[in-house]
Amino acid sequence: MPNLERAPTREFRTAVMDSRRWASLRPRADDIVIATYPKCGTTWTQRIVDLLVFQDPAARPVFKTSVWLDSRLFAPLEADLATLEAQTHRRFIKSHLPFDALPIYDTVKYIHVARDGRDAFMSWHNHVLGFTPQMKARFGEILAGDPDLPRTPPPGEPPKDPHLFYQGWIAAAEAEPRTGPGAETSYFDFEAAYWGERRRKNLLLVHYNDLTADLAGEMKRISAFLEIDTPDERLSALAAAARFDQMKADGEALMPGIEAAFDHGSQRFLNKGVNGRWREALTPEDLARYDALVKRKLTPSLAVWLEKGRRGAGDPADLPD
Repeated sequence: MPNLERAPTREFRTAVMDSRRWASLRPRADDIVIATYPKCGTTWTQRIVDLLVFQDPAARPVFKTSVWLDSRLFAPLEADLATLEAQTHRRFIKSHLPFDALPIYDTVKYIHVARDGRDAFMSWHNHVLGFTPQMKARFGEILAGDPDLPRTPPPGEPPKDPHLFYQGWIAAAEAEPRTGPGAETSYFDFEAAYWGERRRKNLLLVHYNDLTADLAGEMKRISAFLEIDTPDERLSALAAAARFDQMKADGEALMPGIEAAFDHGSQRFLNKGVNGRWREALTPEDLARYDALVKRKLTPSLAVWLEKGRRGAGDPADLPD
């Protein structure tokens, strides 16, 4: 049984997530937690860890092998806990919680994956455009069933123009951070929370750019962190199965039932997998607002790492601030 090194220092509860669900988990010594801001490579990393744990390139249902424990959307807590208890493979659990809302155990391995915020925003825009009526109704059910959440009207249809959608995203990030039920965490504050603890021995920071530039190399790095012995000849086959185009081709096998939540199912969820689309969507004024938040909320080293990754900025644990 792992020892609790640090209990969560705050509660995080929205219509999507509830950090209190983690309190009921019975951790195992070799558990793995994959924790990211949304649309930064979460499912990609779940697939990578799945391949390393099973040492087999077969397509397995990601959402069954890797439970999203803090989610309120898909299964009751009791069902998620039962799934985790029944798993006989090494468990790898998904989270979208800020690091200070997670319990930290001494032998549990934590992988945080980051991406340039402008790329994460573009992917998020596609994500919310794809919600089905059933998914939107589920948000309403959770809001209605939790009296502590603010009584807000259901959101309207998001604008299809990413420039217009950006105005709400960046304005929320510019506002003073809130606490308590219903309070969201901006991309900038979220990343700063992980960065501040980057030298923990059981926390590995991975960047989307590095996965894109050298998938096999980053998988080898993740494998070493997880203390999994992956022979080079097998790593090649596993990396081929983790390529974005292969995941998209395997979408139905990797994400059975996802069409209930997103129109066009896995093809919407696994959209493009590329960076830089924001260059054609955002104006100079939009980008100036982003840059102002980078300067206000991020340290210089974190700012460079989030933009360029390890290959461009250096290893996070070695960077000074």
